[in-house]
Amino acid sequence: MTAAKPLRADARRNRDALIATAREVFETGDYDLRFDDFARLAGVGTGTLYRHFPTREALAAAVYDEEIATLRDRAGRLRDTLPPDEALAAFLRGMVDHMHAHQGLARTLAALMAAGSDALAEGSRALERTVGDLVAAAVADGTVRDDVGAGAVMMALHGIGAARDRPDWRAEAEDVVTLLVAGLRRPPGDAVRHEH
Repeated sequence: MTAAKPLRADARRNRDALIATAREVFETGDYDLRFDDFARLAGVGTGTLYRHFPTREALAAAVYDEEIATLRDRAGRLRDTLPPDEALAAFLRGMVDHMHAHQGLARTLAALMAAGSDALAEGSRALERTVGDLVAAAVADGTVRDDVGAGAVMMALHGIGAARDRPDWRAEAEDVVTLLVAGLRRPPGDAVRHEH
């Protein structure tokens, strides 16, 4: 029984090494790398690669899941430290920062999503639930209008991501978030109307 613990730790380290390697490769936009080469770059055998990730899509999904987990953790910290409307605004601005910092990874994952990857769809749904929680908290707080849902916010984020080849993308993306946040805010004098 004691021999199984180091094996589990080794397996975890190998899995983490494969994900970290894939993340680096995807950041460079080199999605065409031979699948077996991920094992070599991570310093593990090909059998280990296939045991953890039978396909390139499964490996990409694991990278995406880590990204989503990071974003969800960030949303939780914002919810714990800021008023709901400010947490939502900070999260949306942080999404622009995240997309800007990880452009190669975003392109790779967007290409997979466009190809209809089912493995990435759950991560997308998890991100939408996170945005939905932020929106719902701000609606409940009375600072955000109740007639715009998380789906519309996600559509805006997808649009921002899809336009990242524009020369002034960063500044324009921040402007779009500013417009989005302003459009989500409940107009003064409207705060009580929906509470009856």
